[in-house]
Amino acid sequence: MRIVRGKAVVGSRIRCMANPRRVQMVAKQIRRELSDMLLTDKVLQYAILPETSLGADRYLSSLTTVTDVQVSGDLQVVKVFVSVFGDERGREVAIAGLKSKAKYVRSELGKRMKLRLTPEIRFIEDDSFEKGSRVIAILDKIKNEKSSGSQNKEQLNSSTNEDDDWDGEDLEEGVIYVE
Repeated sequence: MRIVRGKAVVGSRIRCMANPRRVQMVAKQIRRELSDMLLTDKVLQYAILPETSLGADRYLSSLTTVTDVQVSGDLQVVKVFVSVFGDERGREVAIAGLKSKAKYVRSELGKRMKLRLTPEIRFIEDDSFEKGSRVIAILDKIKNEKSSGSQNKEQLNSSTNEDDDWDGEDLEEGVIYVE
């Protein structure tokens, strides 16, 4: 592959590549539009939470957010990373609903944005927040175990000092404790 005047040449095919700054701007705009659509568009809301059509509170069931948008270099494919907070069933329903409405989202984006070609939309579940919260919980657990371990050591030290019946030399003299 070689690049000639901003175009990638692969064999005899020529692929146009957009300016990287433009790709970032398009990704930012798509993220804004998709976030707005998740808040205001009834079709997407019903696809994500079918219970809302029955009158359930959409804020208590689950929360769907767009965490990242990646646009290909030729502006033809968009990967939308979506994070769903809620139970397992709600997460599966929301992701399945978004994937089923991908063509609808593409047509709505085409109406809202001024692009020559509207890119193909691919929804991908993003569980990085969930993994991050698990790591934080593990670190908190380790921190609590360390603090309870040091408290136990202090209690042992204070109890040994109270029961000090030795008339001879101090046994702890010259001992170094490492925390």
